[in-house]
Amino acid sequence: MTDREDLRTKRGKQNPEPAKVIGYLRNILENIYVIVLAFYPLRHINWGLDLWDTGYNYANFQYMGTEHMDPMWLFSTYLSNVVGNFLSRLGGGGTLSGMNVYTGLFVSLLALTGFFFCTRVLKMPVWVAFLGEFLALSLCWCPTALLYNYLTYVLVLVCLILMYHGLTKEKKWCLFGAGVCLGANVLVRFSNLPEAALILAVWAYDVILWREVKKAGIQDKVEGFWVRIGRHTLWCLLGYLTVLAVLFLSIHLRYGFGSYVEGIQRLFAMTESATDYKPAAMLLGMVRIYIDHLYWAIRISVFAIAGLLFFAVTGWIEEWWSGAKIIRIGSRVLGVLLGMAMLCWLYRSNLAQLFSQGEVVREIPGFASFAFYSYDSMLRPGILFLMLTMFIALVRIFHPNCSREEKLISGMVLLVVLLTSIGSNNGIYPSLNNLFLAGPYTLWQCWKFMRNVGEKRICKVRLSAFPFKCVLTAFLVMCFFQFSLFGAVFVFAESTGVQNAYSYVENIPVLQGIRMNEDKSRWMTELGRYVKEEELEGREVILYGQIPSLSFYLQMPSAFNPWSDLDSYSAEQMALDLAATAEAMEQNSEYRPVIIIEREYVTYLSGGDSALRDLLGLGEARINEIIQDRKWPLLLEFMEEQDYRPNFSNGKFTVYR
Repeated sequence: MTDREDLRTKRGKQNPEPAKVIGYLRNILENIYVIVLAFYPLRHINWGLDLWDTGYNYANFQYMGTEHMDPMWLFSTYLSNVVGNFLSRLGGGGTLSGMNVYTGLFVSLLALTGFFFCTRVLKMPVWVAFLGEFLALSLCWCPTALLYNYLTYVLVLVCLILMYHGLTKEKKWCLFGAGVCLGANVLVRFSNLPEAALILAVWAYDVILWREVKKAGIQDKVEGFWVRIGRHTLWCLLGYLTVLAVLFLSIHLRYGFGSYVEGIQRLFAMTESATDYKPAAMLLGMVRIYIDHLYWAIRISVFAIAGLLFFAVTGWIEEWWSGAKIIRIGSRVLGVLLGMAMLCWLYRSNLAQLFSQGEVVREIPGFASFAFYSYDSMLRPGILFLMLTMFIALVRIFHPNCSREEKLISGMVLLVVLLTSIGSNNGIYPSLNNLFLAGPYTLWQCWKFMRNVGEKRICKVRLSAFPFKCVLTAFLVMCFFQFSLFGAVFVFAESTGVQNAYSYVENIPVLQGIRMNEDKSRWMTELGRYVKEEELEGREVILYGQIPSLSFYLQMPSAFNPWSDLDSYSAEQMALDLAATAEAMEQNSEYRPVIIIEREYVTYLSGGDSALRDLLGLGEARINEIIQDRKWPLLLEFMEEQDYRPNFSNGKFTVYR
C-alpha cells in the first residue's frame, strides 16, 4: 500500500460515508418527530375550565356504576367508562390536570401508531407522515375527557392496520384481531355499530384481487373468489362475535344482562326528545354541510381551470414561436401568482377588515377567521380538506394503474371519513377530529402528484399540471397556517374556545394549577369556599343547568344524572329518578342531596321571560330552550315538596338545601 492509499484509508475511517451521515441525521430527525407527536397532545392539560363535557365525563369515570350514573350512558359507553374508571384510580387521577394527562396519552397513541404505520408499512416519507399527524393533532378540538371518542379512534385505527396486514399478507389472525377491535368498539360507544361497514374494505379488496387474476388470465388454483371472500369475512365475524360474547358475559356477571338491555332500549327511545340523534337527521346534516361547501370548492377549482387554459395557450405559442422561452418562464411566475390570488380571494374578508381602518365595510363571506380560539378559524378549510381527501381516495380507487394495496388504503380512508361522523349529533366535526390516517394519506398523495404529474398532450393541446400544483400548494399552506394556530390556541370550553385564561382557583384541590378566565375563577372560588365551610364534599348532588362538571370538580357524586337537562335524558326518566330520590329521603332522614342550579334557571324562576332576556350573552335559542323545558317544572315541584331553600348564590350558581 502506498502512502497516498494509506492516507485515503485513514481519512475514510475518520469521515463516514455521506450516506451513513444522512441516515444518522434522518434517525435523529425521526426521533424528534416521535417526541413531538408524543408530547404535543399534552400541551393544554392545565389550560381552561370547561363546565360541560370535561368534568361530566370525569365524574362518570370516578363514580362509575348504576348508583350515580344514568344506566343508559353507563352501558352505551361501557368500555370507555371502565377504562376511565381505571385511570381515575391512578396517581393524580383525582385532579383535572392528572386526568387530562392520562386521557391525552390516548391521542399520543393515535398519532404515534398512525406515524409508524404510514412510515414502516405504507412507506411514506417520514416528513410527510409527521406533517400529516401534526395536522391531525392540531384539529383535535374535542376534549380528551371524551374517551369514548378517542378510544373509538384507537380501535378503528388498529382495526384498519390489522385488516391491511390480514388482506395483503393473508394473515387470518390479523383479520380476527380486526373483528375484535370492531366488536369491542360497540361497547366503547353503542353508536359505533355502523363501523361494521368497514367489512366493505375486505370485500372490495377481494373483488380487486379477483379482477386482477381474471385480467391476467391466471387460474386461482388455491381457492375461488367466493371461498376467499367468505373465509375473510368469517375470520372478521368470528373476532367480532367472540369479543362481544366475552364483554356481554362480564356485564351480565356485574350488572345483569337485563339492565344492559334496558339501558340500550332507552338509548333508542331518546331520539323522541333528542331529534338530532335520529339517523336521518345525522346523515342529512352531513350531506348538507358538504353540499354547502361546494360553493368554495367550485370557486377554488375555477382558479385551477383558468390556469390550465392559460398554460394551454402559452404552450401553443411556444410551439409556433421559437423565441417564446420568456413566455414559459412568465407562465410559471403567473402560476405562482394564481395561487396567491386564490389565497387573497379566500382571505378577502380578513383583508377588507385589515385595511378598512375602523370603517364599516360591506359584509363579505368569510372563509377562515383569524380568531384561533374559535371553530371559525378551521371549520371551512377543514371541511374542504375532507372533501379533497375523499376526492383523492375515489380517484385512486378507480385509477387503472393504482396498486391493489393503494386501492385498499384509499378505500379505508374514505370509509373512516364517512363513518366517523355517523352516530354523533356534532355534524362533520368528528371526522375533523379523526384524521390520523386521512391526514398523512392526503399529504402523501398530494406529494406524489407534485412529483410525478407533469404535462400531457390531448388532441395536440399541451395540458400542464403546474397551475393545479400552484393552487393545491396554496390551499395546503393555508390549511397548515389555520390548523396549526388553531391547535396551538384552541381549548374547548362550553362549545367555544378558552379566552383570557390567566386566573386560578386555590381552594378546590381538583382544580389546582388550572388556568381559567377571571369570572370562572371567582365563581368557583366562592362556591368552593362555601362547600368547604359547609363540609359538603362527598355529599350527593342534583345539578341542573349546563354545569355537570361540578360533580367532579367539587367531588360530589350525582344523585342520578350529573347532566339532567340534556335532551337525551327524558322528562319521564327524570320524574322516575326524582320519585326514587324522594322515597330514599323518606326512608333515611339523613339523606338529603344538595341541589345546585345554574343562574339562567334561577333568573327565569324569579323574573320570568323578561328577566331571562335581559341576561347578557344569552341567545334566543337558549332562552326558548329554558322556557320550553319540560324537566325544570319537575325539579321545581320536587324542591317545593321537599322544602328546599336557597342557601348560597353568586353570579353563576345557586345552592338549595
